[in-house]
Amino acid sequence: MDSCGLLCKYIICFFNLIFAALGIAFLGLGLWLRFGYNTRVIFETSILNSSTFVIGVTVLIVLGVVMLMVVMFGDYGACSGKKCALEVFSVLLFMLAVAEVVVGVLAYARRGEVGERVAEFYNSLYTLFVSTRDVGLGVTLVFIHNMLHCCGVTGIPLVELVQETCPAPSGFAEMIAMHTCPGVIRDFFNYNATMVMGFFVGLGALLLITLLCSAILKRKLESSPSPQYIILTNCSPSLANNPPQHDLVAGSDPDQEPVIFTPLTAANIPTVQTWSTTPTPSLQI
Repeated sequence: MDSCGLLCKYIICFFNLIFAALGIAFLGLGLWLRFGYNTRVIFETSILNSSTFVIGVTVLIVLGVVMLMVVMFGDYGACSGKKCALEVFSVLLFMLAVAEVVVGVLAYARRGEVGERVAEFYNSLYTLFVSTRDVGLGVTLVFIHNMLHCCGVTGIPLVELVQETCPAPSGFAEMIAMHTCPGVIRDFFNYNATMVMGFFVGLGALLLITLLCSAILKRKLESSPSPQYIILTNCSPSLANNPPQHDLVAGSDPDQEPVIFTPLTAANIPTVQTWSTTPTPSLQI
C-alpha cells in the first residue's frame, strides 16, 4: 500500500480512537441513568417530567451503541483490509453525518424549544439528585456546572441544595450569587444558536472527511496486487505402482518460469538394509 493509503488508514484509526472514547462515555452514562437503583423508577412512573428525561437517556444509549458499532467496523476494516467491513463503516458514517447536519439545522431553527427541553432535562437531574444523592447524578451535575459555570436552580451557593457540585466562584460577586443553570441553558441556545449549528455541521464535515478516507482506502485495497501462491499437490497412493509423473505448478505471473515437482513414489523411497547379527555357520569338512 502506498503512502496515501497508509495515511487514510491512520486517519481512520485516530478518528475511531476519539469516537470510541465518546461512545463509551455516552453509553456508560445512559446505562447508569437507565438502570441505576435511584433513577430506574423514572422509567416506571410518570413523575418529574419523565418524558424529557427518558428521551434524553434513550438518545444517550442509542448514540453510544451506534458510535461503538462504527468504531468496530472501522477498525476491523482498516487494520485487516476487509473491504466489506469498510463498506459497512462508510454507510454508518454517512448516516451519522446526515443526522449531525439535520440536528444542527433543527437546533438552529427551533432554538427556543430546544433550550426549554434541555432545561427540563437538567431540572429532572437536579430533582433526582436532591432526593436520592446518587453518585452518578452527582458526577453528571458536576460536569454540567463546570462546563456552563452555573450553580443549581437558585444560583446562591449559601442556600443551594447541590452546592457541593457547583464550581468555585471566580469573584466576590459570585460568592453571593451565581448564574442559574436553567437560565444559562436557555440563553445559550437562544443567543448561541449559530455556534451550536456550526458545531453539529462541523462534526458532520469531520465524519465526511473520514468517509472520504474510507473510500480511498477501499480503492487502494482493490487496486493492490493479489499475492502469488505455489500449490503443492499430494501424491496419491495409487501412484506407488505407476511410473513417476511430473506435476507442473505455476504462479499467477505468466512470465514466471514454471516450477516442476516430482511426486514421491515407491521407487523413490530409499530402503534401509538391515544386517543380521546371527553368525553364519561354518562349513564342516
